[in-house]
Parts: sequence; structure tokens; C-alpha cells
Amino acid sequence: MQDMRKLAKLVKRIEDQLVGCMRCGMCQAVCPVFAETGRETDVARGKLALLDGLIRELFADPVGVNERLTHCLVCGSCAANCPSGVDVVDIFLKARVILTGYMGLSPAKRLIFRGILSNPGFFDKFLEWGAGLQGIFIKPANAFQGTSCGRLSFPLANRHFKALAPVPFHKMEIPAGTAAGKSKLRVGFFTGCVIDKVFPEIGQAVVKSLRHHEVGCHIPRNQACCGIPALSSGDSATFDGLVRHNLERFAAQRLDYIVTACATCTSTIRKLWPAMASGLSEEEHARLRDISGKTMDISQFLVDVLRIRRDSASQGDGKDGIETVTYHDPCHLKKSLGIAAQPRALLSASHRYRFLEMAEADRCCGCGGSFNLQHYGVSSSIGRRKRDLIAASNCSVVATGCPACMLQIGDMLSQAGDHVRVKHVVEIYADSFD
Repeated sequence: MQDMRKLAKLVKRIEDQLVGCMRCGMCQAVCPVFAETGRETDVARGKLALLDGLIRELFADPVGVNERLTHCLVCGSCAANCPSGVDVVDIFLKARVILTGYMGLSPAKRLIFRGILSNPGFFDKFLEWGAGLQGIFIKPANAFQGTSCGRLSFPLANRHFKALAPVPFHKMEIPAGTAAGKSKLRVGFFTGCVIDKVFPEIGQAVVKSLRHHEVGCHIPRNQACCGIPALSSGDSATFDGLVRHNLERFAAQRLDYIVTACATCTSTIRKLWPAMASGLSEEEHARLRDISGKTMDISQFLVDVLRIRRDSASQGDGKDGIETVTYHDPCHLKKSLGIAAQPRALLSASHRYRFLEMAEADRCCGCGGSFNLQHYGVSSSIGRRKRDLIAASNCSVVATGCPACMLQIGDMLSQAGDHVRVKHVVEIYADSFD
């Protein structure tokens, strides 16, 4: 258990934030989980009401409180639409830290977070070993989507998923650092776990785009997870350790910016590292503020910093082989960081694609990281709504800026048998250089 004094401070901070909630119910109208279940305890207003009596409930029924708090995608739809400006996501994450500090981690989560995720070198080797043996446990599901399904009924029943990449990004022959060219800029690339282990082609597209614009790129070796899986489960100790590990990797270089191609990593580094990291020295906090302030989504960097426009895209006459691409807004980009125009500008910069807006582009896909693992029934129901919107657009490609969204959307399209490819925005942009 954590120091109870630390937990008491978190409780006080939550209580101070809760006074802003007017119980108006605006969150009810935008919550994707509530839309499926219709339960008041699944909407932000209900959870905030629960937290009003957290100390009493904590001792009376900690397991019940935890179950209700974790039945949430942490998508930020409620916070983005709150007229009082209540930072609901921040409150929920603090509450999860309090509950985990009081109850402790389950044996399974302790093994995953403390034994594997908190040791980046071992985590890499563990999943490399898993990639070599995964054929024993999975089989092809949909050749068009390139998805697989489990040979056994548990724990991958009813899912279509992307298998681990045979070669992760960190093992590919890509220089760890390149000098700045005409741009006179040098950036660090925070890879992220899903890109490294499942979608290394996204990492290659980022490097290709930076090289094309003569931006120097530094890719630190032995990067760690951004920490959001641990924090979402209330494990602040593992979160703090991962933050500290990544600070050491990036602080050693003089960088103008740090770019990521993962919406969740961007949001975590920009907002949650400064808000939730604790136990750091003053020097480490200064480094954290510097790195967090420099971190940008790759589309934001290319459009806002390099000023990419349609007429500056590389060649392609646009006469033959044009595909229609639509865009899904990741919650952690649009709702958390306000990044929506930049990915669309990047898609419009490619002469090989015609961009077409789909209805409700910012509707949550239902992934939510661990929510998808714990509550797949609700997650997939939300995901099928997103699949219907994609299919209705008549696109041949759906692009997004989040690899987790790509997994969820790929699952839904694969199960429906749709011939719609799922790609990252930066892959679409990098395609224009060929």
C-alpha cells in the first residue's frame, strides 16, 4: 500500500475539483459507455457523485467503487463537453490511484506492471519471444485486413487482431540519430509500445517523412512505455518509474521537438506526465516540463511547424489509382489536445488520395486500452457503431492518428468482412514520396 498521507492529499485534491460539477448531465449526452448501458453509474456525473463520498465508500465497499470507476473508457468526451470545465479524466485517474493505493494491485497486474512493463529491456525481449511463438496460439482470421484470431477460446475469443510484428521497430536497421538538414531542426521520436511491437511500418513512415523534409531525428534506444496502462490501473509507482526512465533517454540530447505518432502517448506526455508524476527531484521535474512542452503529434509537427500544404507534397499526378480516404478522430488527439485540423491537412496533402469526411468522425471507437480487455462486449458494441459510420462513407481507406484505434477499427472491419484498409495518417503522407 502507498503512504496514506500521499493518498489523503490526493483525496483532498479530488474534493477541491468536485465542487465544480453542477450535475447538469451534459456528460450523459456524449458518454459512449452510457449510450450502450443506460446506467447512471457509467456516466461521469454518476461517478463524480460516487466520489463525493469516496472516503466513506472506500472503507465500506472498495471493490465496488473500483469496478464502477474502471467501467470507463477515459476517452475525455465528458471533460471536452463539460460547461463547468471539470477535468473529469484527471479526477478519475487520481481516484484510481487512491483505490489501488488502498487495496493494492491484483497479482496479475503486479506481474504485468511491476515485473514486465517497468523493465523495458525485458519487456522487449518478452514480446520478441512472444512474436516467435504466437503461431502456436493464433491463426489467420481475415487475409484482407491481415488479422488473426485465437486458436483457443480464452483470452482472445471473438476478436480479430493484428499479430505482433515479426521484427519490432527498435530492431530495424534505422539510424538512432541523423543530423539536421535544410530545416535546421532536430527532433526526438517517441515510438510507443504499439507502434514498436505491432505497427513498425508507422515508425518507418515517421522517419521517412522527417528525412524527406531534412529534419534531424534522434531515436533513443531502450525507450519505455509512456506509462498510461499503469496509471489507468492506479499504479502510480510504475508510472513514475517509466516517466523517469524516458526522461533519462530524451534529456541527454538537444532537441527542438519530440514527436509521436500515437495519440495516447502524445496526450500522456503532454498532460499526464506533468499532472500525475510524483516523487521526482526538482531537476527531473524541470526536465519533465521541458520535454512535455516540446512534445507534439507528428501531424501537428508536419503541418504547424513545417507548414505542409497540398502543393508541397511530393510527386504523384493524381490521375490514376486515386483512393478515397476518410478520417477517424482519436479521442486523445481531438478531445484532449484539440488536434483535428492538422491530420486532415496532412491527408489532403497527398495526391494519391481524395479526402472525404465521414459522419461523426470524432465518435469514440470504443477501445480505451484496458477497457477493451476487461469489457469487450461493451467495447465491441461501441466499435460496431464506428464501423457502420466508416462503411457508410464508402471509403477504401480509413486513417487515424492512434495505433490503439487502428486495432479496434481493424477488429470491427475484419469481423464485418469490409474491404476497407486501416492506415495511420503519416503512412498516407509518406506514400506520396514514392
